[in-house]
Order: sequence, then structure tokens, then C-alpha cells
Amino acid sequence: MQRSAFTPDHDDFRQSVRDFLSRRVAPNVDTYAENRLIDREVWREAGKQGILGLEVPDSYGGSQADDYRFNAVATEELAAISMALVSSFSIHFDIVTPYIVDLATEQMKQQWLPQIASGDVVTAIGMTEPSGGSDLANLKTSAVRDGSDWILTGSKTFITNGYSADLVIVAARTDPTQRSKGISLFLVDSSLAGFERGRKLDKVGQPESDTAELFFDRVRLPASAMLGEPGTGFAAMMTRLPQERIGTAVANIAHAKQILTETIDYARERKAFGQSIGSFQHNKFLLAELVTKIEVAQAYIDAAVVEHAGSGLSAVDAAKAKWWSAHVQNDVLDHCVQLYGGYGYMREYRVARAWMDARVTKIWAGSNEIMKEIIGRDLAV
Repeated sequence: MQRSAFTPDHDDFRQSVRDFLSRRVAPNVDTYAENRLIDREVWREAGKQGILGLEVPDSYGGSQADDYRFNAVATEELAAISMALVSSFSIHFDIVTPYIVDLATEQMKQQWLPQIASGDVVTAIGMTEPSGGSDLANLKTSAVRDGSDWILTGSKTFITNGYSADLVIVAARTDPTQRSKGISLFLVDSSLAGFERGRKLDKVGQPESDTAELFFDRVRLPASAMLGEPGTGFAAMMTRLPQERIGTAVANIAHAKQILTETIDYARERKAFGQSIGSFQHNKFLLAELVTKIEVAQAYIDAAVVEHAGSGLSAVDAAKAKWWSAHVQNDVLDHCVQLYGGYGYMREYRVARAWMDARVTKIWAGSNEIMKEIIGRDLAV
């Protein structure tokens, strides 16, 4: 089915991103996986391509697309190469940057946004805590006033880009008497005294992206480091979660679609009992089902992207997109592994790595169970 969500301008941007990734990134993915880190020079080159500044106003050196569909294009092309790449880059340009553009002081915008757009600064966001998981309102990291400054103490875990980030948005409790209304957000420079990184976490999949624990031992922050007003952090996170979730959904389907395309090629070429394995009725019917699932899911995700680019996607519709795309992605990739047979279980085959990379999508950005809870509440049942 012909997609109608994008214009010729989006198509031109897609080609430029695709050419960049094919030339500079794809040949080096194995090296990034081995090092569990994306080379900093790649970040700078992505900045030159305009990928990292899509949400940054041109007055701060960004490309200021003012159209979420450009974000979606970049996300799709990154996901087709690697889920780890899209998770690292999208955290930076699609999730962290809007917080700074919308909520930071002018001083902080001038200090950080040009470097974010250029790739000279890598960003991360610290929400999840060792004891908190999806319960963001129950976080323990705290920030207390000391004159005009704030003193930040606590820890975060499972932080994408955590090992390499120069700047981290950190959610902390500033009012212990309140639950969600006691949470504030801070911009934390990783060079500050008391900021410490844990080890690179050894994940089942996505080794290319560095993921780490972060520790804050009485980190002194100026008043200008706060994003927005005290006590508004939880509301700010809830407001921006739909963009994180639709971005995740875009990546999920693009990733599964690419691996399915490669699997269909494999099914044409692989011979068994004197014929291609794709010609067996069971496999042919299975591939028909998988292609249909991807295209139906793609239609919903495209509609969600268009809506988000216009009036903005609701939290409920974003939850639908996130959980369903993760479900479809994992279902499709599991079948792709099966079609490869024993080779599908070998790490040297891309399908095996993709299968491992995809499993976390049912957990991050809000687990699929939490997504269903959000949808169910809206049904008033």
C-alpha cells in the first residue's frame, strides 16, 4: 500500500539520511557493538546532516523542522540500520531536546542547544530508578535548596547514553510532602563534582548503545539548571511522553519491516527438498500474514505521526501505538528467526541480533502492561 503521510520534502530528507547512514554508519555497526559505544565523531557528522537539530530553533544553530514527520523519517532510517542506533540518537534529538527548548532558561538554551544540534554534546534523560521502574511518581532521587542552589542526591539506572552523555535531564523530588507534584526536572552537566557513572550495563541486545547507571553525590546545581518551575516535572514528563512513545512505535515497525524484507529475500534463496523454503505453503502463508501485520500497523503509525505533527497525539493513542507496534515487532521477528532455522539463532546473522534488540521495546517507554492500563482507564471500565 502506498504511504501518504510524507511529502517530497520528507522524501528528500529521507534520502539524505539514508545516504549518510549507508556511507558512514552501517559499515561500522559491528565496531560500535564491540565497544558498546557509538563513536563521538558519528554524532558530529549526524549533527552536520541536520538530524540532531530537528527540534532546535535555527537561532540556536538547529534545523528547526517544525514538523514531526521529519523526526519520524530520521527514526525510520536509523531503525532500519539498528535499534540501538535509533535509541541513542532519538533520546538525544527527539526526547531530550524538546524539554530544553520548551522549559530551559535563555542562559541554558544558549549554552547547550548549539552543541546539542552539532553533536558536540550528547544527552540523556534520567527518569528510571533501581527501585522505581514504571512508577515515576515514586522516585527517590532528591534535590534540596541550599541558598539559591540545589543539591542533588540519588541514582538512576538503565540510562541510554548514560556512559557517554555530557548533559542529563534528571527527575528529582524537591518536595517530600508531595507525590507527583513534588517532582522537578534539572539539567545536569556531567562534569560537575559528585556526578558519577556506573559501569556500562551488559544488555541482552542493543550493544551499540551505551547504557549505564548514574549516581549523584551532593551535586550542586545553580537555580538556572531547573527546567520549568518547582513541582512541575512530573506534568512535564507526562506531557512529553506521547512523543517518546510514538517515536518508539515508528522505530519498532521500521525495524521489523526491514528484517522481514531481508527474511523474504532469504526465503526465496534458501533451498530445501529441491525448492525455495518460501514456496512451501506454510511459509508462504506465514509471510503473507507477517507482511499484512506490518502494513496494517504501519497505516496506524503513519496516522499517529500525522496527528502528532498537527494537533498533537493524545496519551491514549500514543499508548496504543507503542504497545501494539512492540507486540507486532516481536511477533514478526520471532517468526523471522524461525524461518532462518538454526542460522537464525546465530549472533553472526542479523536476524538473531535484531530479535535480541527488539525484546526491550515491550518494556521501555512504559511497559506494554502500563500502556494497556492507560487505554483501559480511558474506557472507564
